[in-house]
Amino acid sequence: MTTTRTTTDKTPTDKTPSGKTPTDRPTPAVRAVRTPGGLSVRLDVRALIVVLLLLVAVLAASVVLIGTGDFPISAVDVLKMLVGNGSEGEEFIVHDLRLPRVLVGLLVGASLGLGGALFQSISRNPLGSPDVLGLGQGSTAGALIMIVLFSGSANQVALGALVGGLVTGLAIYLLAWKRGVHGYRLVLVGIGVAAIATAINGYLLTKADIVDAARAVVWMTGSLNGRDWHQVWPLLIMCAVLVPLVLANARGLRMMEMGDDVSYALGVRVERTRLLLMLCAVLLTAGATAAAGPVGFVALTAPQLARRLTRSPGPNLVPSMCMGATLLIVADWASQRAFGADQLPVGVVTGVLGGVYLLWLLVTERKAGRI
Repeated sequence: MTTTRTTTDKTPTDKTPSGKTPTDRPTPAVRAVRTPGGLSVRLDVRALIVVLLLLVAVLAASVVLIGTGDFPISAVDVLKMLVGNGSEGEEFIVHDLRLPRVLVGLLVGASLGLGGALFQSISRNPLGSPDVLGLGQGSTAGALIMIVLFSGSANQVALGALVGGLVTGLAIYLLAWKRGVHGYRLVLVGIGVAAIATAINGYLLTKADIVDAARAVVWMTGSLNGRDWHQVWPLLIMCAVLVPLVLANARGLRMMEMGDDVSYALGVRVERTRLLLMLCAVLLTAGATAAAGPVGFVALTAPQLARRLTRSPGPNLVPSMCMGATLLIVADWASQRAFGADQLPVGVVTGVLGGVYLLWLLVTERKAGRI
């Protein structure tokens, strides 16, 4: 028989003269479910509802996006074509041209959202995202080396971006190491590495001829234009391997947010877990950048928006994935609706929205006295 017990996480607070607590922020309802085999499962009801709503939103946005373009298709017809009920020409448009682009957007957004959540949780800093730590700039440097110095193909550019991200992540980890890696030092080192990588990228652009420079600038913007099944399968395999690995270590990551000493006392192998999760975050970010270019600010905003929706402590890994995919798909749809198909790269839209969000976040953190 299954028994259910409902508890509410509360923090002791003093009451005001009106009888209310100083904060009106509701606490998340947590439901503990015990299975017949004696396994106790902790279920955050609000977070589950948020994830379900985001999944519905991103699936609906994906269907609408598939039908958006120079040859518009209604949502009902898109669903029919996805199950094989359509003309040969329409199925070519949907299955060969638009569906791969949408799948790449979903996988890139989910990878960036999860990578951003990992970095922000490890650094314990809302600004600890790949955009700020320099991983995007490092991947860009690797791609530019392949474009400018070797005139590489699309696959070679993607490989260069992946290697550049891995090398940058390793450099950040080694430079931030001092009897362990701590959040404040990680962010500072990442900002410095980002500045160096940006300077390298500028130098490479000055050495490129006009054709390679134009190609490099287009790639650096971040776009889903022209993406096909060759980008889908590597991303899908990467996510199929890394996402379960990250979720398997989610408990240790949650404990690490309480501090290394507490985590050690609870039996968490802190440095091993931190290194493993940082490697996963670097691979997710570098793989997403290799597939779509440096799409800015999704990794920064998705975890923060997910946390504000769930109102739940902890890394919020699954909500961050869903939020990242939703943000990227909606941004791509907005760019096509506002400017026409393939006219405005999605990286421009996310950059503008993310920049506004970053300014708002900085103002909020300053008012709260945290910066």
